[in-house]
Amino acid sequence: MSLGSISLLFGLLLRAFGVAASKATPPPLPVLPLPTYSQLKWQQRELIMFHHFGVDTFTDSEWGTGHENPSIFNPTGLDTRQWVEVAARFGFSLAILTAKHHDGFCLWPSRYTDHSVERSAWRGGKGDVVREFTDAAKERGIDVGLYLSPWDRHEKRYGRNVPYNEFYLGQLQELFTRYGRVHEVWFDGAKGANAPNMTYYFSSWFSMVKELQSTINIFSDAGPDVRWVGNEMGYAGNTSWSTINRTSLRIGDASLVDYLNTGDPSGTDWVPPECDVSIRKGWFWHKSERPKPLSLLLDIYYNSVGRNCVMLLNVPPNTTGLISELDVQRLGEFRKGIDSIFSVNLATRSASVKASSQRGGKKGDFVAANVLDDDHLWTYWAPEVNKNNRHWLELRGEFRFNVVRIQEAIGLGQRVKKHQVFADGRLVATGTTVGYKRLHRLEQVLHCQSLKIKIEESKGLPLIASVGLHFDPFWESRHRT
Repeated sequence: MSLGSISLLFGLLLRAFGVAASKATPPPLPVLPLPTYSQLKWQQRELIMFHHFGVDTFTDSEWGTGHENPSIFNPTGLDTRQWVEVAARFGFSLAILTAKHHDGFCLWPSRYTDHSVERSAWRGGKGDVVREFTDAAKERGIDVGLYLSPWDRHEKRYGRNVPYNEFYLGQLQELFTRYGRVHEVWFDGAKGANAPNMTYYFSSWFSMVKELQSTINIFSDAGPDVRWVGNEMGYAGNTSWSTINRTSLRIGDASLVDYLNTGDPSGTDWVPPECDVSIRKGWFWHKSERPKPLSLLLDIYYNSVGRNCVMLLNVPPNTTGLISELDVQRLGEFRKGIDSIFSVNLATRSASVKASSQRGGKKGDFVAANVLDDDHLWTYWAPEVNKNNRHWLELRGEFRFNVVRIQEAIGLGQRVKKHQVFADGRLVATGTTVGYKRLHRLEQVLHCQSLKIKIEESKGLPLIASVGLHFDPFWESRHRT
């Protein structure tokens, strides 16, 4: 029997026993750097809650002096279960508490200072806000974050590098060994004018935190896990990369704000941006203030979550120790607004999907139809390599919408550098980065039969995990008026 006859016979036997002669096409290589598991989980939260609470709540101030009498802290109706219930009800899966702000007042009984709840009137000096908060969060299934201000206006060791950094590390050890698992820790670079040469030993702090909480995400201007977006308005840059070069950053350097806001397409480190903003004008509760209007909160959502970020919304408890009813009401409106816009993908009702090409062919794992499934991370459309390096997706059906959502498969890196959106051949939106999520809110409601997304430029092959068309009635009503 000839060699050709043997090959033919072997192929026939494989088919007879149901064994495929060809193998599945593997996924494309990742574009480095990549997010960690903890960073991916953080990104998928989309919304995180912040609680600024302390002596400033009772002095009607934003920055305490450090000379406040601890006895003024007396939230007679404090109920941290209400805080975490509010977070859970409105879709916040993680909440961060200011365990200590710049005034140095500690919401737990620290062994290293007498400026704490131990000297307050609350609970007769036997209380521990951090304990009540972490216990309530665990009971309700809300993950915990903590903020320990490096600037301490009460501590006399502040300004002396070694003594103060030892003091600060001692407080970090207390927080990360007493209260169970912590998912995010917040650091900033704020310093007192009286000690401009104060040096924070961030490397030592970060190493200690990772030793005690190995899966935690560390936030600061420069990460290492999550970076500041560069402002406190909740707005990311129109270009928003998850990548930066950490070696070129110094925490607290105001000249780097623009770099933090946009990120770096050549960045060697995956450090995605977090957008911090308060539901009120101030960060602490003030009787004279009211929550921001729904329209502004939705604007912030589009410019944070809709620009590859996580939105960190501060909701400060009042002097009673509760989240105010006005804030609860606004949070409910905010949640209802988001759900009414994004709970339905109008593209899935009648859309068929075409693409410039599909890696592995029409029956492979990377078909264009993947962009309409429920997995927004690990199933995706991947094109074949082509000479001009331009790729497109097209949805066909009957559509009425004013929001376009695009999401990349960021588990394999952030890739898209420039893209365009066309409705029935007419250009309706342009953009640079996509990342985890990009939202284009259009100036008018569109009726069309074709929605095409063109990837004009990317790092390697673009991998699109999800595309959505949505209707925003709040935006439409604003344009009508």
